[in-house]
Amino acid sequence: MRAVVSPGFMKQVVARTLNIGTTSKTGRHIQAKAWIAMALVLLATVWSGCSPSDPQSTFDAAGPIAREQLWLFQVIFWAATVVFIIVEGALVYALFRFRKKSDGGPLPVQAHGKTSLEIAWTIIPILLLVVIMVPTVQTIFRHAAEPDNALQVTVVGHQWWFEFNYTDLGITTANELRIPVDQPVHVKLESDDVIHSFWIPKLAGKTDLVPGNTNTIWFEAERPGLYYGQCAEFCGTAHAQMRFQVIAEDQAGFDQWVRNQQMGPATSMIPEFGIKGCAVCHTVNGSDKEGTQTARADGFRSGLAQFPAPNLTHFASRGTFAGGILDRTDENLRTWITDPDSLKSGNRMSELAAAYHNPKQALTESDVNALVGYLQSLT
Repeated sequence: MRAVVSPGFMKQVVARTLNIGTTSKTGRHIQAKAWIAMALVLLATVWSGCSPSDPQSTFDAAGPIAREQLWLFQVIFWAATVVFIIVEGALVYALFRFRKKSDGGPLPVQAHGKTSLEIAWTIIPILLLVVIMVPTVQTIFRHAAEPDNALQVTVVGHQWWFEFNYTDLGITTANELRIPVDQPVHVKLESDDVIHSFWIPKLAGKTDLVPGNTNTIWFEAERPGLYYGQCAEFCGTAHAQMRFQVIAEDQAGFDQWVRNQQMGPATSMIPEFGIKGCAVCHTVNGSDKEGTQTARADGFRSGLAQFPAPNLTHFASRGTFAGGILDRTDENLRTWITDPDSLKSGNRMSELAAAYHNPKQALTESDVNALVGYLQSLT
């Protein structure tokens, strides 16, 4: 059952909190100040969420898609504002103009059945909806068309991290999406478990990743920089910790990154990585072949101890790990390997890896040190 809190009840709560009465002049004066203070705090809270300088603010568009979406939002917002002012203004006017008075006061004119008024308040909303509909439809069609010479990327959502496959470049990575500035990026969005949502506030709006269905979007970064992304659809325990970054750089820097990623993997694998079962879920020998992640997910569902996990071939070329929530430092890696639940509740590694359930495969301190050193060498 939903609880309804009335303004009167809130006034009583404020008054009691401040230990004042509601009848004395002093009490009413302090009460009014309390209401004003709360209103200012609420206004400041709302206003602080609209700062373009915030890392995930949509008011600092850094590409053509985000800019058009921001413009469309402003059109709809101001149209809704006009409607709100007119409707609420009429309501407030009626409340004060025709409030009940001791001498009776004037009665409002009864306009029921007046054809001209009914036509007017039918046509005006239609016109307002047209103002909103036309640019919305135009924007949807423009954004649906794949631009020429776009970088092709397939994004796969997993609980709880993002996988990035550069389909034309043979590169597989996780949680960090590298792109060149001033080049469109065409993205295919897929999920192998539940519904996720791909959102880069400064570059593009939210688009869902739906199991069994492929959605597409495109975006472009007009200036170099680090752009924060987030899963925007509740997808389970660690949803709030399913993040990623988009790193936009000039063409020369991106080309160098591509060359490094396409180089062969580390020539050797430490015994701990294979013996402790890490290689059951992680790839360290190059980009994942088509279907690798799907095969692992199918194996997990059939009861085998397999699950799609981030490709670690060039792990040390990334700045973050664990779904984009941790900086890649020795200390964070050591804690993650030793006790992943302490950093990210609900993660699959602690749930599935034998090292956390089988005493015979438990990680020793030397194992952890070796794994940290090995991972930090995978540039």
